[in-house]
This record gives sequence, structure tokens and C-alpha cells, in this order.
Amino acid sequence: MAISAVIVDDEQLAREELAYLLKDTDVEVVAQGKNGVEGVNLIKELSPDIVFLDVQMPGLDGFGVIKKLLDRKVAMPQIVFATAFDQYAVKAFEVNAVDYLLKPFDKKRVLQAVEKAKKKMESAPSPNDQFGTLVRMLEQQQRPQAAKVLLKASGRLFLVDQKDICYASIEDGIITVVATNMEGQSNCRTLEELLDSLDPNMFWRAHRSFLVNIHRIKEVVPWFKSSYQIRMDDKKQAEIPVSRAQTKRLRELFNL
Repeated sequence: MAISAVIVDDEQLAREELAYLLKDTDVEVVAQGKNGVEGVNLIKELSPDIVFLDVQMPGLDGFGVIKKLLDRKVAMPQIVFATAFDQYAVKAFEVNAVDYLLKPFDKKRVLQAVEKAKKKMESAPSPNDQFGTLVRMLEQQQRPQAAKVLLKASGRLFLVDQKDICYASIEDGIITVVATNMEGQSNCRTLEELLDSLDPNMFWRAHRSFLVNIHRIKEVVPWFKSSYQIRMDDKKQAEIPVSRAQTKRLRELFNL
């Protein structure tokens, strides 16, 4: 019976190379993701047996993908980390990876990793518990979030302190970030990717189209049918909707 696999790597050539090496084996590549956010969604949707996961990706990296899956209580597949940096090998095993592959890929090593994954699938239950224990160790080693965010405005690139950001919104795939003294565009592709680069104690996804700095909320405005809007302290005092799914979080933040 074919084993389903998902490849997650921001480099197209790496994805294609790995898919080619898996041809004519009992591994069926059912999907490919070009970043960590896509990877999380594909794994959640398809429940593959094995995931070949790149370590270094912009935004949400390979270890961040594992954290997201655990947070969402998604059944963990067998993980094979793919990386060009062998210093990540030990770290990969610290989060209970089945194996790791160094780039450029070698077909013999790829097949060895597949065989190792198959044996673990036959003998071991879902590895969520092991990942949960070890990912906490990993979090202590992760690099801190950057203090500043890069924004594009008027053909120039500006670095803005996170604390000065009021909110970010997305429309037609373009992310606009409003700060206390300027407005610009982020090069992130999704709000989720932007959120992963920000301080989680400061920023909150109030709505599918908005991220807000909770320290920059000026007023909570009751809305119809027990919903709310929040007024920010930017120059325009923007009013941002709070989705029904996030109303409970709003009440927890401000003891409403």
C-alpha cells in the first residue's frame, strides 16, 4: 500500500528533486507546500504518513510548523527534516524527527529515511506526546523575535519598532501595517506569517483580516448582537471588527 507524503520547502528545485527521487517507490507525494503556513494547512487537511520538512524557511520555519501542529492538536505524521545545514541535525532529533536529509539529496539516504519512517509507523503510536515534550526544550533555544519590522513605503524600506505598530490588515493579498508615525507594506505573504515574526504577548489576531497591538487599543466599542469593535490609537483612530470567534479572547484580555 502506498505511503502518502507531503514535501514542504521554500525552494522549488529542492521540492522537485525530492519528488523525483521518490518516484518509482511506494511513497506517493500527495502535495507540496512552498512555506511553513502552507505546510501546516496541507498536513491538517491531508493527514499524510510522512512529511519531508525544510528547516530554514522565511516566516514559519520547520520547527514552527511542528509547534503549530501541536497547538492545533493535529495528529503528527512521521517527520523527516531536510536541510542544507548539518548543525540542525542534532536539533532535529531533539524534536523526535524520524531522520534528516542533507541537501543536495542522495537517493540512497532518502530511501533509508523512508524505511526508517515505515518501521516507526508500524511499531509506534502517534508521536504527538514525544513532540510535545521535546518542543518545549526547543522553544528555549529558538532565536528571539526581531525587535523591528521591515516596511516598504514610497519606494523606501523602513525599520519600525514592534511596539510602535498599531495594527496590520490584509486586502487582495497585500498586507498594510499602520504604525504611530507611518504606514507601509509588509513583504510577508499572510497575516499568519507576519504574526509569527511578532511578539505573541503583544499582538493578537482580532479578525481574519486584522492583527492588532493590544497595547495600542484605545477603546472597546460594543457592537450589535453582543459583538465588539476596537478603536486603535493611530492617527485615524481606526475601528477594527472583532470576529465572533475572538470575542471570548477580547473579554479575557480586558475582563469584559
